[in-house]
Amino acid sequence: MTDQWSISFTVTKSEAGTRLDTLIASHHPELSRNIVSRLIREGAVRVNNRTCKPAFKALEGSHVTGTITAFKDSGAADALVPESIPIDILFEDEQCLVLNKPPGLVVHPAPGHDRQTLANALIHHRPELDGVGNIAGRPGIVHRLDKDTSGLLLVAKSETAFNHLSAQFKARNVEKKYLGLVYGQPKGEIGQINLPIGRHTIHRKKMSSSRYSKGRTAETLWRIKARYDQIALIEYTIKTGRTHQIRVHSAAIGCPIIGDSVYGINKPHRFLKNNRKLASVIRSVNRQMLHAWQIQFAHPKTGGSIFIEAPPAPDMASIIKALNAIFPDQAFTLI
Repeated sequence: MTDQWSISFTVTKSEAGTRLDTLIASHHPELSRNIVSRLIREGAVRVNNRTCKPAFKALEGSHVTGTITAFKDSGAADALVPESIPIDILFEDEQCLVLNKPPGLVVHPAPGHDRQTLANALIHHRPELDGVGNIAGRPGIVHRLDKDTSGLLLVAKSETAFNHLSAQFKARNVEKKYLGLVYGQPKGEIGQINLPIGRHTIHRKKMSSSRYSKGRTAETLWRIKARYDQIALIEYTIKTGRTHQIRVHSAAIGCPIIGDSVYGINKPHRFLKNNRKLASVIRSVNRQMLHAWQIQFAHPKTGGSIFIEAPPAPDMASIIKALNAIFPDQAFTLI
């Protein structure tokens, strides 16, 4: 199986003036900043077919290209090790499958975490996926979920299906909806968030968003599903697929995801101090309450529409049921 990353993008107006290493890392979060800097210095990545330094600031319209073959992060394993980890497959045929990822499961190996991932499980249950997509450690995986986000994940079972599904994601033709429990109450019943997302200037593993950010364009639609006093259940539809998009955008409008240790509230007990019942329910939360609820895509062979829905993971479902009991007039019906 070949380790390969193909880099090809055009610098947008909002990205102009950003350091080259920062820019590439934002487009390819699978590559660390250190790896990107090394590749630039070695000439593996170029701007307008010219070698540059990591600190080079590209102009709008510049073309960044590169193909990195047989390059391994020092922390990555040489090959995936099949592991007997249960997976919940909701749909499968000869072209693709859709599974319901539990919270706490990393999708694919990364430095410092090369075992006990969804990729290891896939290779155990479906050995034929090894090599699909031609990206090391990601057998057929066309998109990702954060470790502590549960829900639907689409996997291609052939190279043709992988290319077809990847093209749908790139064209933004795949509809993905999430459910999130948040602190606070957004104004109105529906809304839209258009704020660019990029790497935090200081905390490199964290993303940031503002109207003045030089990050990549990001769009999130939201709709209220239930209001529980100081807490709300929101349905999100993402039009772009940026790293931590929902978590960053929701925090940006003053409604951070409950349980989010990166973008959430540091001392939630203070936020809920005037409502002991709510505080008691939320006290059991130990991860971000975000679930990939629905996905709709065109079948890679027939072109027919495939729609899959999955109920929230048991821990999130338990929280919602408890909130429904406190606010029966706002109850959200779980499938």
